[in-house]
Amino acid sequence: MLKCAIQFFCNVRGMKHFAPPIIYNDFEQVERPKLRVMERMPQYPPNLRPPKMQKKLKFMRGPELIHNKLLHKQYGIIATGGGRLRWGHFEMLRLTIGRKMDVSKMFAIWRVPAPWQPVTKKGQGQRMGGGKGAIDHYVTPVKAGRVILEISGKCEFNEVKPFLQQVCNILPFDAEVISEEIIQDRLLEQKCLNQENQNPFTTKYAIQNNLNGCHRWISPVDHKWFGKN
Repeated sequence: MLKCAIQFFCNVRGMKHFAPPIIYNDFEQVERPKLRVMERMPQYPPNLRPPKMQKKLKFMRGPELIHNKLLHKQYGIIATGGGRLRWGHFEMLRLTIGRKMDVSKMFAIWRVPAPWQPVTKKGQGQRMGGGKGAIDHYVTPVKAGRVILEISGKCEFNEVKPFLQQVCNILPFDAEVISEEIIQDRLLEQKCLNQENQNPFTTKYAIQNNLNGCHRWISPVDHKWFGKN
């Protein structure tokens, strides 16, 4: 019995090996760590009437090719589907993250512009015709893969993920919390899949070679982006 007890304590108790703490040598505290207030609508000269615009759904279709990387190489929110951000969504992000974030060791920046695209709307009960309606509000179109905002500083992923996930669930399109490590792992995984793929009949190959006469029935967006969002 004594031998079993000694063996049990030897198996349970022992030296603990913890990872060394992260050293943030290149971190510099900024003057304004919180997200700035976005304007509800763009400012035009007093002698210029605010221009109207078509829907321009192409601003939300397809993958984002430019603003899809983290500048500070830490954490952020990235869109996984196309959509539009209204001024209320900017305020929701700013207020929620401002309350949850520790400004003594973190800072946040926007990666999307203020609302700039006008959306028109006619009054309730109006007849058809009569020209285009008046401008109702302004939005910021977002493509899949676009970085919405970034958080950087002396913090780890587990610290910022809970409140970033909270605002992701309220956005009008699909979004996820991302880190630089996750981005690099996905790029490496995609590179390995492309190298090890033995099936030549990919979506891009099928569309480019008009397999099964797909040019007659697929969307023009699929002609350009090959089925990506």
